[in-house]
Amino acid sequence: MRSWILLCCCFVALNTSAQTGFKPVANLELFKQQFMKTAQSTNTIKSDFVQEKNLSMLSEKIVSKGKFWFKKENKVRMEYSAPSYYLMVINGKSFRIKDAKTDRNISTSGSKLFEQISKVTADCVQGNVLNNKDFSTKVLENAQYYQVQMTPVAKGLKDFFNSIDLLVEKKDLAVVKIVMHERSGDDTNISFTQRELNVPISDEIFALK
Repeated sequence: MRSWILLCCCFVALNTSAQTGFKPVANLELFKQQFMKTAQSTNTIKSDFVQEKNLSMLSEKIVSKGKFWFKKENKVRMEYSAPSYYLMVINGKSFRIKDAKTDRNISTSGSKLFEQISKVTADCVQGNVLNNKDFSTKVLENAQYYQVQMTPVAKGLKDFFNSIDLLVEKKDLAVVKIVMHERSGDDTNISFTQRELNVPISDEIFALK
């Protein structure tokens, strides 16, 4: 369901069994320190993205493309341009969802699940996931990447997701891929390309109107 894909922002399938060369990170505390330092210095992110949706009932992947923006604190915009237009904006504790048939605002204040999803979204793209108590985390590495495996412990999130995994480049500690493993058996992969960090982004990009 695309709305849940969008609300998690958020996200290559990263099953450990399917990956070669990954092993537990050699120095977990050093990784945490460096990852947090990068997150704290990241004020904005602008990038393209490609999303692949793998449905258990279909043999072919559903591929979408679009633009992504992030700005502290908790401002996210994902604008799908192909194969059809779809917009999701998070601004603080409010969402906007728009497509050809729908254009509505949603407040997270009345929904614990939406509040959790909002936090997960911002944490994933900014790199604060290691401090999110809604998940237990495990960190692996190979020569080029870190892999952060997030298993939900909060009930609302456990009802929808088995895990959310992040692929982090070692050279700059940027999150380049995110995958959501849904309880339905589907999974969603989002790859970020053409990333620009700390570039000026107007607040109008995240306007809920």
